[in-house]
Amino acid sequence: MTTATLSPTVSTAATGQTWKIDPSHTQVGFAVKHLMISNVKGRFRTLTGSVQLDPNDASADVDISIDAASLTTGDDKRDAHLRSADFLHVEEHPAIQFNGRRIEGNVESKFSLHGDLTIRGVKRPVTLHVVNEGRGTDPWGNERVGYTASTKIHRKDFGLEWNVALEAGGVLVGDEVRITIETELVKS
Repeated sequence: MTTATLSPTVSTAATGQTWKIDPSHTQVGFAVKHLMISNVKGRFRTLTGSVQLDPNDASADVDISIDAASLTTGDDKRDAHLRSADFLHVEEHPAIQFNGRRIEGNVESKFSLHGDLTIRGVKRPVTLHVVNEGRGTDPWGNERVGYTASTKIHRKDFGLEWNVALEAGGVLVGDEVRITIETELVKS
């Protein structure tokens, strides 16, 4: 279920510049066990956000909003169930939010981004493990940076309780959700 991760290199971040997520070059994906024997993967298609880091004092201002209804797993019936009150309850909680406030490590290579993830109105601290993928200029002169981030959450911590016990033991849906974010940021 969510969240996002991002950050410019030290020389860029130190200037306090703001970077915007490029939604057409960003993927927020998740994976969760099904029947305890395989993984169901999905992603969110719609998100917005901005990133500002200052590695000099380890502060971050990362604000990401994901449209919960934009969830897709490739199966319409499953997607409708995941959007329902049994899981994300998108009618009452249309957005998944991530707010990053502190960095730890080397923003030029690998670092941790600490913040809060809010799903279904439940806010919990999470740590994103971030890899700086590089920086460049696109053909139109826009400066870009790329990042990959990952984390694991327990869905029940966010009120995502629905499940079915299996006759042979175990449950239909695993509790651990693996989240992966691949993003490009564009300098504002």
